[in-house]
Amino acid sequence: QALVGEGSTHRNVSRKMSLVVGARRHLEWGHEKYIIETINSQPALAALGGSVGNLQKIRAFLRVRLRDHGVLDFDASDLRRQPPVDTTWQQIYFCLRTGYYDEARQVAQSSRAAYNFAPLLAEWITTNGAVSSETALTASEECEKMLRMGDRPGRPGYDRKKLLLYAIICGCRRQIDRLLKDLPTLFNTIEDFLWFKLSALREYSSASSSNVANEGLVPYMLEDLQNYLNKFEPSYYTKSGKDPLVYPYILLLSIQSLPAILYLSKEVGEEGYHVDAVHISITLADHGILPEGVGSGQKMGVMDACAEADSIIRQYGSIYLRNGNLDLALEYYAQAAAAMGGGEVSWIGQGNADQQRQRSSMLKQLLTEILLRDGGIQLLLGPSGMGEGELKKYMMDWRSRQQFLLEAAHRCQEAGLYDKSVEIHKRVGAFAMALQTVNKCLSDAVCALAHNMLDGESRAVALIQSGNEILETARYSSEASVQDKDLISEQQIILRQLEAILHIYRLARAGQTVDALRETIKLPCLHLDPQSSNVSVDVFRNLSPHVQACVPDLLKVALNCMDNVRDTDGTLRAVKSKIANLVASNMSRNWPQDLYQKVAQCI
Repeated sequence: QALVGEGSTHRNVSRKMSLVVGARRHLEWGHEKYIIETINSQPALAALGGSVGNLQKIRAFLRVRLRDHGVLDFDASDLRRQPPVDTTWQQIYFCLRTGYYDEARQVAQSSRAAYNFAPLLAEWITTNGAVSSETALTASEECEKMLRMGDRPGRPGYDRKKLLLYAIICGCRRQIDRLLKDLPTLFNTIEDFLWFKLSALREYSSASSSNVANEGLVPYMLEDLQNYLNKFEPSYYTKSGKDPLVYPYILLLSIQSLPAILYLSKEVGEEGYHVDAVHISITLADHGILPEGVGSGQKMGVMDACAEADSIIRQYGSIYLRNGNLDLALEYYAQAAAAMGGGEVSWIGQGNADQQRQRSSMLKQLLTEILLRDGGIQLLLGPSGMGEGELKKYMMDWRSRQQFLLEAAHRCQEAGLYDKSVEIHKRVGAFAMALQTVNKCLSDAVCALAHNMLDGESRAVALIQSGNEILETARYSSEASVQDKDLISEQQIILRQLEAILHIYRLARAGQTVDALRETIKLPCLHLDPQSSNVSVDVFRNLSPHVQACVPDLLKVALNCMDNVRDTDGTLRAVKSKIANLVASNMSRNWPQDLYQKVAQCI
């Protein structure tokens, strides 16, 4: 929350520096808690009394912290006695460290010791650290002077706060590196160290680059901090795993959000920090700041960073998908798609064209996964039609929903999920396409029945019923155009042809061979009527592939039936002749070998 600056605005700074300011604010908030805990631990010594002002809290904190240094200047009542301890720099430093910027400026302006420092501090606060090169040079010269003086014997250590403050204003890489080298014990905690670095770093703007180079004031930059922190292994920060969250905490505060998320996502121990990685990913992706948090040394584009977050969120959502919790899977999948599109901007349509394309592509892929699951159609499309379910939240345009569902139905067919394909086509109002799929499945079922597969007949009966229901729905649908109705009529003819073939198989299996033969001869698509002329007809020219697939088995069934019927008037011989001519004229189709053998025996 602090990083992304919710509830606060940082004007005139880049997105990356805004994150830096947010990280600094978080550390200041943490230090405020620390000073209050310190005051409460020794209330008598702190002597805060009824005061609630920020400066009073800092002074109460210093009473505890500097209790062994004698009387402090803000408590001195008799200046003729031993000179009190000057706490000017301590007050300014701890005011800044705790986020009390106005109080820090107030102390500097009212103190003789900080008279020259006050305007520098005021500029640093006003510009969010982006001081002019002249101000940086002035602060740098003061740092040089103090570093040359060194830490003399008897010089109180807390005077180092003045050096830290000037180094922050200066923001010079050389001064900061030297300060840390000469005074390695300057910081007691990693939080103090990070706050100092985050306060001192700058953005290297091309406008001031020439002045900076001329003065030797190369700014301390975020990449410098990241490179320094990354020199150490994660185990250094976590104390070999004792404090596992310290390392990702450091990464987040140094604006290395993507490495932090990736680290958490791989830590799948008992604590299950991968859950936190998912939700942090969603938050940072929604604010669109992941590309800013790739970290130093990472050659990764904007879309690569978004894709990493998308992958983490999507994998987590797939757990719910596998467990049948489609509602939660949908929520995480939608967030994953949004991450690919740049976060919040993708929800409100303000992303660029590439972001919108990425989000749309991923959303379609993930919604299709849900659609193909049991209950997926009901969740996304509602009890009927396609406008009552969750899908309309993510695709508000009717045409977009229709196109998505048609593509999903096609994928269902490719995956062999024919029932779902039929259901989706029905929901969209594509009744001809639904019937076409029913006919394809019915053709397969009829072929299975011809080969004595047990489930062939029951499956075929169910498909015919489904086809009839589609025809009934289409008849009363206002969505079917004249062209659609023509296509539906074509599919209805195919459905009836397959239904007739199924009926013939049933008769044959029941031993009603004469009736089976009669129905076969009556099929207009095969031209087997012995009363008709022997003119060669290409029966397959206008025959559906689904019906064509059933012809070889149907001819075998007819020939087998004729083996059990006496030919009293030459009718059967004429039918056999027509079957032989039909097979002979379609040798290129590579029909089953046993059909050719059967025809040869009959001739």
